Amino acid sequence: MPTSLVIVESPTKARSIGRFLGDDFVVEASIGAIRDLDPKGLAVDIDADFKPSYVVPPNKKDVVKRLRDALAQADQLYLATDEDREGEAIAWHLTEVLKPKVPMRRMVFHEITRQAIEQAVEQSRDIDQGLVEAQEARRIVDRLFGYPVSEVLWRKISTGLSAGRVQSPAVRLVVERERERMAFLAAGYWGVQATFPPPGNNGDPSFVAGLVRLGESRVATGKDFDARGHLSRQDTVALDEASAGALVAGLGGSPATAPFAVAGVEEKPYRSSPKPPFITSTMQQEGGRKLRMTSREVMRTAQGLYERGYITYMRTDSTTLSDEAIAAARAQISELYGPSFLPGQPRVYRKKVKNAQEAHEAIRPAGDRWRTPDQLKRELSGADLRLYELIWKRTVASQMADATGQSVSVRIEAPLAVAALAATAVGPAVAAGAAADGSVVTQWNASGRTITF
Repeated sequence: MPTSLVIVESPTKARSIGRFLGDDFVVEASIGAIRDLDPKGLAVDIDADFKPSYVVPPNKKDVVKRLRDALAQADQLYLATDEDREGEAIAWHLTEVLKPKVPMRRMVFHEITRQAIEQAVEQSRDIDQGLVEAQEARRIVDRLFGYPVSEVLWRKISTGLSAGRVQSPAVRLVVERERERMAFLAAGYWGVQATFPPPGNNGDPSFVAGLVRLGESRVATGKDFDARGHLSRQDTVALDEASAGALVAGLGGSPATAPFAVAGVEEKPYRSSPKPPFITSTMQQEGGRKLRMTSREVMRTAQGLYERGYITYMRTDSTTLSDEAIAAARAQISELYGPSFLPGQPRVYRKKVKNAQEAHEAIRPAGDRWRTPDQLKRELSGADLRLYELIWKRTVASQMADATGQSVSVRIEAPLAVAALAATAVGPAVAAGAAADGSVVTQWNASGRTITF
């Protein structure tokens, strides 16, 4: 009976795919890459057009033997490594080492579901040599840059650290930011806040307002200072502790004793659109912010969810969703939340980055009908369930209608006792302008008798 050998990267992935393929297929795992650049020396011949030197590491000898034995019993070979550049390169290295004498095809899929696997078999292709060369160039650049930089890291920081095309510019970014921090000069400023209505006012709901203007001058906040600690705008007043205290004293110390009045109310409608589905970087950011997971933990958890068929491939820079995914999201929105949360037309997200791989899909729940986190509580737990819920929520929300509402801005004013005005002056007693050291100094005009919250 004809038998097809399918080679994937991980044993977990092999077991998941094996559930969807019949007895005519044998699924084996390469357990990652089976060869790489020789760890001894540079392994790149610069004088021979940067020719790399590859070797099979000792811990992969048994893997290669097992794959060769399986291939000897097969009539066709499918290479089903991941669909990114790294996966394409692993597939190419497999052909270089195994040297198959049977027909060979490349099989790619972005999710591990029956439909996706069957479609991948039907639409198999040749190895994309362009992707292979792209990955090979990245590894060579890693080696050329990494070796000399790593030696510096070993001498200056700690033995065993590695560098490359990513770590080298990252170190430069850290150094440049540290130099900016060291050159930064701090500046102090104070503000004034008032609670309206005053506490104990018949139990009415209250809100806190911050002082924004002294007469015609704005009250400075952190964004009004430059890196040298100087005010960057001439129409701004920076309060110190004494002047802030004088203002409070001039108001009687409490909103209840000051003649505050509502000077204006402005209502504006607002509309907020949902964020696009996750790509690798945004998933890592949200995983850290909401789940307190490191980037490595996020990717390790996502890898497990992908290999077991719960989410699509987790290495992507595309926010695109397939028609199947959009239909699944819209059906779930209508089912769980009602038609009022469903926009008239599907949302289409496109990356503005020129080299974004739009052929890939965003990270989303796998399949054409998604299971909610509650439905998976018997199958998933801990970090797996929390990350799946994060991905599910983000993907469903990306196809929902805009959030709408009204924002209300209230301007509250009060006159200030003339006796307190002189105490609020900030800076030398000169007109606003440039000081001798280049900083901007301002003084509140004492003829302005109104403060605004």
